[in-house]
Amino acid sequence: MCRNHGPGHRHGDCRCAGAPMERFMQPCLLLLLHRRSAHGYELMQSLREFGFQDSEADPGTVYRNLRRLEEEGLVSSRWDTSGGGPARRLYRLTPEGEELLHAWAEAITHNKRRLEYFLTRYREEFGQS
Repeated sequence: MCRNHGPGHRHGDCRCAGAPMERFMQPCLLLLLHRRSAHGYELMQSLREFGFQDSEADPGTVYRNLRRLEEEGLVSSRWDTSGGGPARRLYRLTPEGEELLHAWAEAITHNKRRLEYFLTRYREEFGQS
């Protein structure tokens, strides 16, 4: 987030350093589904633990990501008719999705090292601890 924008800022054409985290949503969804199968609404609620705000984890964004993951064979879904109310989709992780989850963890670990190095150098340059 830049100095001129608050936490709800949409970055669009802005040149501030904050970047949308929609892509990061995919490994988060995979990790949540590794725990257990879940409905879309449950997943939306659970994304909060990864720091997603309600505006970032809105139904359209979450279901778009789930659909993309399903098209790529990383998650599967079926209609769940148990319980009262209308049928809802129940999502589960596939073996391919678990493989990608491991790859994401490696990539995030690598990027974290790079980001930590950047922050160390930045603090040295600007005399911050």
